[in-house]
Amino acid sequence: MKLVKMGEGEVYEAKRHSGCFAMRKLDPEKVSKRLNIGLSHFLPGGGAEMSSSPLERAYYVISGSLTVKGKTEQYVLKPGDMLYIAPGEEREVKVQGTEPATILVIMTKVD
Repeated sequence: MKLVKMGEGEVYEAKRHSGCFAMRKLDPEKVSKRLNIGLSHFLPGGGAEMSSSPLERAYYVISGSLTVKGKTEQYVLKPGDMLYIAPGEEREVKVQGTEPATILVIMTKVD
């Protein structure tokens, strides 16, 4: 088991993100072989450029509102919503409105 308390984790700069403060809560290099869990705080107007990842991802919205666009689809996520993103699937993220947004980001390596 591994307990990670409030405020614990490694702060990092997420590539191709703007207005984002990210904290890695569980690092696959140090604890788990596959699982990477982070908490991302986006300022109003913040987001992430269109990109993809070889990781399987899920976004769980804790607060605020985000629009996530793919190549052919678009979703507006609000607190309590979760979005699954398959490995290699491109996505773009943008905060909606004037409130910051906080999301739990769960990523896992695919064999």
